Amino acid sequence: MDKPLMPKATAVWLIDNTKLTFDQIADFCGLHPLEVKGIADGEVGAGIRGLDPIGQGMLTRAEIERCEKDPKSRLEIAKSVAATVKPPKRKEPRYTPLSKRQDRPDAIAWLLRHHPEVNDHLICKLLGTTKNTVQAVRDRTHWKSQEIRPRDPVLLGLCQQIELDDAIAKARAEQEKAAQKLAPKEAPKAADSPGETAAAPAQDPAEADQPETGPAPDEIEEPTRDPAEDPAPDPAQEPSMADERNS
Repeated sequence: MDKPLMPKATAVWLIDNTKLTFDQIADFCGLHPLEVKGIADGEVGAGIRGLDPIGQGMLTRAEIERCEKDPKSRLEIAKSVAATVKPPKRKEPRYTPLSKRQDRPDAIAWLLRHHPEVNDHLICKLLGTTKNTVQAVRDRTHWKSQEIRPRDPVLLGLCQQIELDDAIAKARAEQEKAAQKLAPKEAPKAADSPGETAAAPAQDPAEADQPETGPAPDEIEEPTRDPAEDPAPDPAQEPSMADERNS
């Protein structure tokens, strides 16, 4: 970037303090010559305070004098503005003071009890702890388990309320996404599986009122009897021929 960060303020200073032409100022500041003329006439940028490019290190007095002598020459910036722009600072792990580190297990226990939807990664990021510590508090294997009392991390000063609300909102959003992914998979299974019991066919009301009747008596066939199956007569019970004659 080879243009001033505040072009109009720089143009105001160059107009008031140098003999440069409008074209030279416009080329250096990245403005239109008519816009620079309007600034000089007070029609554009009224009330803007001039910015000294020499004090900012963008120009030197010798460079301005050189261009004042030759109207066709152009100003060359001495220092790029991009060189002064610092890169974004890398976010470092959260630092917890020594006096508050002993309260982190209490804050972890509070989150596990009141907001179970917050996963271990978010807890570690919020409180500046490790997953092993979170797991130890959850399993009650922490060396301080008997002294742990669930307490709000905001009241303990381990995080801000905005950060806590943001972590909870992220956890709930992740749960909703997971539920939406599982819903389409379960729907086809429910549609494919038939019902356990089929519905019984509807019965005609006219047929329901009629009593059940068996076959007509004439239609009943008597079972055929085999003579061989009859039991043999007992000789003691049969009367003798002599007795019948005497009678």
